[in-house]
Amino acid sequence: MNRLSIVLPAKNEAPALAELLPRLRAMHPDAEIIVVDDGSTDNTRDVCASAGVQCLSSPYSMGNGAAIKRGARMATGDILVFMDGDGQHDPADVARLLEKLEQGYDMVVGARDWSSQAGVGRGVANTLYNWLASRMTGHHVADLTSGFRAVRAEKFREFIHLLPNGFSYPTTSTMAFFRSAYPVTYVPITAAQRVGKSHIRPLHDGVRFLLIIFKIATLYSPLKLFVPASGVFFLLGLANYARTFFLYGRLTNMSTLMWSAAVIVFLIGLISEQITALTYRRDV
Repeated sequence: MNRLSIVLPAKNEAPALAELLPRLRAMHPDAEIIVVDDGSTDNTRDVCASAGVQCLSSPYSMGNGAAIKRGARMATGDILVFMDGDGQHDPADVARLLEKLEQGYDMVVGARDWSSQAGVGRGVANTLYNWLASRMTGHHVADLTSGFRAVRAEKFREFIHLLPNGFSYPTTSTMAFFRSAYPVTYVPITAAQRVGKSHIRPLHDGVRFLLIIFKIATLYSPLKLFVPASGVFFLLGLANYARTFFLYGRLTNMSTLMWSAAVIVFLIGLISEQITALTYRRDV
């Protein structure tokens, strides 16, 4: 097998890493293991040193996605495995992802079951994301936001510039692979309860996760979002015109405004589609 690099973003996850890293090293003794310390204030570096694992430290917190990007640039392996450093992911599942990757896929994602979701609210939100992503791509998306995945390094690095510094890097990378016709598949996993407190804040991050829904659409195929929106404006204008024609026998400014909005939204969609096509273009 090609050289394997395992990247774990971590922020104040020393207790989980103290248990996870020895198991990971025992199961994959030849793998390159990189812990990206995202501005931790605990003894993460000492834990990595005692486990004989490389630690890439940041002077301050840059975000989960930023840690992934830094780790991907540092890694020397042909195969990259990303997994959380909070103890949720089982090191034994790494072999299952790699086995699937060897079947010809470019990305294999560990898909969590319902029991692995961090609460009912998160489970419902993830189900919504999965449904929307499946509709947009035409492929079954079992877990859009899972951070446990194995990828071919050269393919993943094509999209590093697209990845956000926050928590939505799994969404962006998955949609980028689908858009570029790189085969993606899923392996069912059961995620354990994380060690320590989650860094996701429901109230603060609620709007951000809502924006992920629109990002999914615009990242993959903007016209699939803008054409229906344009159609809604057109139908509203048509309905308003029918009402005012039968009541007053004339065309009102509101109908004209809605039809104008329909044209503008459609044109924005066309421009967005061209920008998206340029974003994924590869110079060969």
